[in-house]
Amino acid sequence: MPGQPRPEDPSAPAPPAAGAVPGPERPERARPRGNAVVGVGVVVTDPAGRVLLGQGPDGRWELPGGKVDPGEGFADTAVRELAEETSLRAEPAAVRILAVLLGDKAGVTLLTAAAVAGPVRGRPRVTEPDKILRWEWFAPEEVPTGLYGPSAAVLRAWRSDLPVPPAPGHAYPLGR
Repeated sequence: MPGQPRPEDPSAPAPPAAGAVPGPERPERARPRGNAVVGVGVVVTDPAGRVLLGQGPDGRWELPGGKVDPGEGFADTAVRELAEETSLRAEPAAVRILAVLLGDKAGVTLLTAAAVAGPVRGRPRVTEPDKILRWEWFAPEEVPTGLYGPSAAVLRAWRSDLPVPPAPGHAYPLGR
């Protein structure tokens, strides 16, 4: 009956006493199975205010970024991926996280931190030609519509007025 306490299962182990030393963690907690991909999308602008996008072999445009390595924070990931993908350099202290974005692809949860890095040093160049064919600067109002979904969501978190198609998912803006 709703609202009524349920009788305890007599075969269930008794809860530990208050102040007792905990035992070993349950296996599913000690070694959790992954069910999400965590990454960072990085908005980089030049002195003219143009945003950097790379064109992949499939024709879609995307921001620099990538997966967070174990033990790495969002700012460190943004700096590492920016250097690996574009050869641009930034300091972690120069990275601002705008929002946390949730989406999915093929039944896998995508958690993306929307980041802005600046100032950056260097000139963008193609360092992973199997992933990015070219890097190009775009005025914000001229951002192409053929965007990789997480990049579209990051661009919307950066500037909601951009002519970017809405990306499915959820956005959780952080304090600015």
